[in-house]
Amino acid sequence: MDGISDKEAAHRAASDAELVAWVNRDDQLKGSLPRAELRERGLIGRGTFILLFNGAGELCVHRRTLSKAIYPGYWDPAAGGMVLADETYAESAARELEEELGISGVELREHGSFFFDQPDNRLWCAVFSAVSDAPLRLQPEEVLEARFIDPHQVLAEARAGTPYCPDSLAALRKYLVSF
Repeated sequence: MDGISDKEAAHRAASDAELVAWVNRDDQLKGSLPRAELRERGLIGRGTFILLFNGAGELCVHRRTLSKAIYPGYWDPAAGGMVLADETYAESAARELEEELGISGVELREHGSFFFDQPDNRLWCAVFSAVSDAPLRLQPEEVLEARFIDPHQVLAEARAGTPYCPDSLAALRKYLVSF
């Protein structure tokens, strides 16, 4: 993979081999498959999206590394990822928030789920939020940079053409309409 470090490439290979939850259109568990196979076959997985806010109500957005299988280099308003074969949505959310942004031990609030369907990215998505003013510890294999901004600014930037992950934008919209 051009333009990425050996460490990022190794992380991507390990990520593609992870066994993730495979579900049907009704979010019923069918089994587990390697992440890359699930994506290649156009099957449905489970994903978590964690919207991290600071005490001032600003949302953490981060830019994905170029080694990501989908949406490389895009801005992402949510930490998160695929639910592993033996995890619940809540367990996955806590793991992903700690892995990507270094935030742990915070209350995760659930805001429902939705189905996201695009080529190479078919997911049942669970939306969570958390609040923390702890310093971020970015996972270098997945996150290039991060900043906190008003959540409505994210939507404005996306409308103006800034590349944001469409699945995470859907999660943000679901969160915003829940209030």
